[in-house]
This record gives sequence, structure tokens and C-alpha cells, in this order.
Amino acid sequence: MNGDEWLTEYGVTIGVGALILLMVYIVWDLARRSRAGKFGTLILYIALAMGVLGFVVKVVITLVMEAEGVG
Repeated sequence: MNGDEWLTEYGVTIGVGALILLMVYIVWDLARRSRAGKFGTLILYIALAMGVLGFVVKVVITLVMEAEGVG
């Protein structure tokens, strides 16, 4: 596997993973600075988790479709 193939296959997933970690820090900082409290912080993290879940579901669906030979 050459560099281009590796980047195509794994680069996006690694990049999005790093971006998710950055967003966790941003949400934590936002909750702290806005004094959101426990409930407000929970709501912020639930919203972030829904976005992350969407990415994970996309990856799983892609893997299942490739295993079935579709697309």
C-alpha cells in the first residue's frame, strides 16, 4: 500500500478522530467558561455525541456494504 492509498483509507478516519478530541476539549472549555453547570454540560456533550455517533454509523455502514459487495 503506497502513501496515497494509506491516506485515502486511514487518513480521514485518523483526522476526524483528532478533530473529535479537539471538539471534546472545546465543549469542555465552553461549558466551563459559560458556567453551564452539570446539566448544561451534559446537554453539550450529548449534542457532540450525536455528531460522533453519526460518523461511527457511517463507517459501520460502509464496512458492512463493502463486506456484502455492494458499492
